[in-house]
Amino acid sequence: MQAMREKEAEHIRPAILALADGTIFRGFACGAERGAANPIVGEVVFNTSMFGYQEILTDPSYAGQIVTFTYPHIGNVGCNPEDVEGAQMFAEGLIIRDLTKVVSNFRATQTLSAYLKGEGKMGIYGIDTRELVMHLRDKGAQMGAIASGERLNADDLVAVARAQGSMAGKDYVQYVSCSEPYSWTELPWSLEYSLSSPVPDERRGFMRLKEEDLWSRPHVVAVDCGIKYSILRLLLDAGFRVTVVPATAKAQDILGYKPDALFLSNGPGDPATLGYIVGAVKELLGKFPIFGICLGHQILGQVFGGSTYKLKFGHRGGNHPVMDRSTGKVEITVQNHGFAVDADSLPLKSGVGISHVNLNDRTVEGLDAPDLRTFCVQYHPEASPGPHDARYLFRRFFEQVVRS
Repeated sequence: MQAMREKEAEHIRPAILALADGTIFRGFACGAERGAANPIVGEVVFNTSMFGYQEILTDPSYAGQIVTFTYPHIGNVGCNPEDVEGAQMFAEGLIIRDLTKVVSNFRATQTLSAYLKGEGKMGIYGIDTRELVMHLRDKGAQMGAIASGERLNADDLVAVARAQGSMAGKDYVQYVSCSEPYSWTELPWSLEYSLSSPVPDERRGFMRLKEEDLWSRPHVVAVDCGIKYSILRLLLDAGFRVTVVPATAKAQDILGYKPDALFLSNGPGDPATLGYIVGAVKELLGKFPIFGICLGHQILGQVFGGSTYKLKFGHRGGNHPVMDRSTGKVEITVQNHGFAVDADSLPLKSGVGISHVNLNDRTVEGLDAPDLRTFCVQYHPEASPGPHDARYLFRRFFEQVVRS
């Protein structure tokens, strides 16, 4: 395997990360030029995954956030067109300890720095991410600003960060959701298919099914609150025909597709701002099976009469233990959320039970309403990146629809 090296000789650019509480970190910039007049701004959070940085950066759920990677070496596998989870890089920027400029992976087509530059985004490296993560754990996730340049004023960047307020009360779903409905025909990535594919494009590892061959399948309508491509691929792989609709779709719009099931996706921002989705789902509850993931779980929590709240620093990474209360089985799960459903807010005797709990902090990780044929989980069973312990949930959803 021939290592890919940085094609462009990138000069060292000093950079500053300023947090809203006045804490300053100094390092070096990678990616696009973003000076004091056009800094990167967003909520600074941390992710504990050891791999999959491209999937993380392109996850629409990270809109409005700057991602800190706790794993120190980032960039060694480069970037490619097949590992994206959305149409663009949705994270506002990234923070890393050591930027690896030598890429060694047979699927790589460019370096991480080049990818950032193409997306118009910037990162900062060379800072003590351990210190930053401990600070966020103690003080909580907060807004930050990153800029590069020789004569940066740290106080000005702190003021920019403070002016962003909080993620609480912000609706990012309408920013990341699709504008028009569409059908999904792409299956999960396969190395075997990639090596034998007759398709000469950059996404040759994904087999595509013909729409006319899908009409006999159960039809699921997926509400796009910021849906990841891997979720759509696994719904298709489970046996569904999939139609994706915007998050603003009304109940009558969804019924017009004559679905056999409804799926509520992951997404960014504060779930308490999504009354327009909650209202639509209330009208559809009980008409057909419903499955929700992450933000979809928080939406269903509100549909069931509960409320949500902001976590101190959220759950992000691929190593979170969750227990299924019905079986006692523990799954190692992938998570990405800064809000949670308040267990005490759920109405008693409502026919809704807490099906899963987080073993780190006992937060609600799943809800089940058998009489309504509805269930949801806070974590990400598609796990891209991450362990695949929970992928069976897609098959469970499919089998529930077939039985209905």
